[in-house]
Amino acid sequence: MKIAIITETFLPSTDGVVTRLKEAIKYLRQQDHEVVVIAPDFGVTEYEGAIVEGVKTTTMPFYRYREFSMPQKKVKSLLLEHDPDIVHVVNPALVGVSGVYYANKLDYPLIASYHTHVPKYLEYYRLYPFVPLVWWYFKKLHNYADYNLCTSKAIQGELQEKKFHNVHVWDRGVAIDHFHPSHKNKEMRNRLSSGEPDNKLIVFVGRLAPEKEIHKIKPLLDQRDDLSLAIVGDGPEKEALEKTFAGTKTTFTGLLHGDDLAQAFASSDALIFPSVTETLGLVILESMASGLPVIAAKSGPTMEQVEDGRTGLLFENENTNSMIEAINRLEDKELYNQLCENARSEAEKFSWQKPSEQILEFYHETLEAYQQNKAKSRSSRKSKIKVTE
Repeated sequence: MKIAIITETFLPSTDGVVTRLKEAIKYLRQQDHEVVVIAPDFGVTEYEGAIVEGVKTTTMPFYRYREFSMPQKKVKSLLLEHDPDIVHVVNPALVGVSGVYYANKLDYPLIASYHTHVPKYLEYYRLYPFVPLVWWYFKKLHNYADYNLCTSKAIQGELQEKKFHNVHVWDRGVAIDHFHPSHKNKEMRNRLSSGEPDNKLIVFVGRLAPEKEIHKIKPLLDQRDDLSLAIVGDGPEKEALEKTFAGTKTTFTGLLHGDDLAQAFASSDALIFPSVTETLGLVILESMASGLPVIAAKSGPTMEQVEDGRTGLLFENENTNSMIEAINRLEDKELYNQLCENARSEAEKFSWQKPSEQILEFYHETLEAYQQNKAKSRSSRKSKIKVTE
């Protein structure tokens, strides 16, 4: 089949959404399906044989860290040009609105996937009054789709409670060969710990933004002199975080990719994950594949992935003492070694093969749902004509 994927983010950006899309596209191309990606124009024109069509970008006045693509008619012309069998809109919010609108107007089967918990993010930007409106907006967009996807059972339950229809879980995955304990590297550990490799080394990996709640980690460093923190990533909060962590044993690496990122995971002692706003948190599985236990704030998605005392340690959100106690438990060498071993074993169950196969199944099911809806619509119209006659 020919698949059009319309997404708010794609290469060269690096995040969980892009990683998932890359793996899905590779699999679809291996199965000889045609793929067209419509995404913000950052100069990429092809990926694994898939055509990448760039659309105009702009900078938001309230978020100048990156550019976005707004709703635009070019999406319509691209859909008409490529004439796909199915349209997949990823995270519809801005340019994805055009994807939803024109897929419906041009009568294409539509699947939509929910990856970013924007209503929850608003709390961290002090935009509480807009939360009900944003929920209404996303529900309206997603309910145009024949099929909806999300990335965890916890988020599935929340979306169903908000009356999103036909919501299914698109399973998680990880590059189990790329993220591996064998990438442990003395030079990387020395870099991440600022020359103190004998310290306990905790790593954070992700976008540096308010909703990631990275500032919550600082009390750990205030309490223990033998603890170092590496913050891997970039984002709008970088300068503020550098001020917050000034004077502590914290290293800001900026973005890391490829082997450097794999080495950063494997060369650390544990991943810390303080956010409770994620729909999944791909770095959790990447950490586990690297043989690292995860120290995470309790939330639906984290509790779905991390088993406390077996593959990681969970702490109560907004409870500094609970977080400190979790870190202190790593001093138990027997427990720590078991956590590392269990984390890797658990991650090995989640290669990208299954979710990649799954998305193709979802596309077929969406086509079936679309045909059924059309049949019902025709039947309804005939019934109305008979009643009128």
